[in-house]
Amino acid sequence: MNKLNILHISTASTWRGGEQQVAYLMEELSQKNIQQAVFCIKNGAFHQYADAKGFQTIPFKKGFSVNPLVARKLAQTVQKNQINLIHTHDSHAHSFAILATRFFGMHVPLVVSRRVDFPISKNQFSLRKYSDPAVKRILCVSNEIRSIVLQDIPNPDLVSTVYSGIDLSKWSNPSSNKLREAYNISSKQPLIVNVGALADHKDQITFVETIALIHANYPDARALIIGKDQGEKNALEDRIRALSLEGIIQLTGFRSDIPSVLSDADVFLFTSKTEGLGTSILDAFAAKVPVVSTPAGGIPELVIHEQTGLVGGIKNPNQLAEQVIRLLEEPALVQQLIAGANQHLQQFTKEQTAEQTLKVYQQILDQQHP
Repeated sequence: MNKLNILHISTASTWRGGEQQVAYLMEELSQKNIQQAVFCIKNGAFHQYADAKGFQTIPFKKGFSVNPLVARKLAQTVQKNQINLIHTHDSHAHSFAILATRFFGMHVPLVVSRRVDFPISKNQFSLRKYSDPAVKRILCVSNEIRSIVLQDIPNPDLVSTVYSGIDLSKWSNPSSNKLREAYNISSKQPLIVNVGALADHKDQITFVETIALIHANYPDARALIIGKDQGEKNALEDRIRALSLEGIIQLTGFRSDIPSVLSDADVFLFTSKTEGLGTSILDAFAAKVPVVSTPAGGIPELVIHEQTGLVGGIKNPNQLAEQVIRLLEEPALVQQLIAGANQHLQQFTKEQTAEQTLKVYQQILDQQHP
């Protein structure tokens, strides 16, 4: 078996679901004594995390997405550290690796993660960077994404599904009523929660419109949208005011204590219009909160209607409200879905993600050096 020396590349400056997945992967590989380092934005969220964890970091200043100076530094880093495999975790990371390969003499196999549920861009650079011979495997976080990638990369051996996972150990000690107390919501009031960055593709406008319909039937119902603003906060606040839902729906901002408070919710309502997989849904499964969601992207691989959750249409508040009301009125259905979700959850752990990713790494290295 060939010894791995992996360089992860993450170019995000903030912390979202993708960065959490990279963190889980590095933590699990560290437990297996795999040599690894991360090439990341200087003083960005991931740089701070990796430094705090004691991982080897090679920070850089991004400048722009195809900055040749970053690509040159990447090639130098690979040579200096004798890296024998690179894992790119976002589109710009992939771009830098291809530039380093083509223009700066880097000759290292690439593993590319794909987390978004829309087709590869048809511009020549995008198509070429996915079909570049240096790319030995494209890892998709859902089968739906894999099928989308295969429309442009028709080689099934090159494209694999490795599901994202969560850390189940974080969900062992829920703190009863902490969330409700923080926002003055009594235990008798139905509480509907959404967790996700306030971003266009999360479509929390539809969440707001769904709550308006539920509120007409359940005047004491309350709702929380938990997540950092990524450009949609003002639009959400405007829609809340337009529907006279001030005091009914609250935007909490980012919270770092989701594992200890999510169990306070009665329903988790996820309204995304595009989604690679939707790890926030896994969080709800772990918190034993029943889920209503759209069928966007890879979500149907998590939320199986009437088995692990309930499904309403994308941008369809009427259907989504109908499913939420079912959960508020049918306690037996709630328990059935929680049981189904808990069983399904077991294949979406960070340990499983790392094991499957490590197998891919080793296969590639064994093919390079049989």
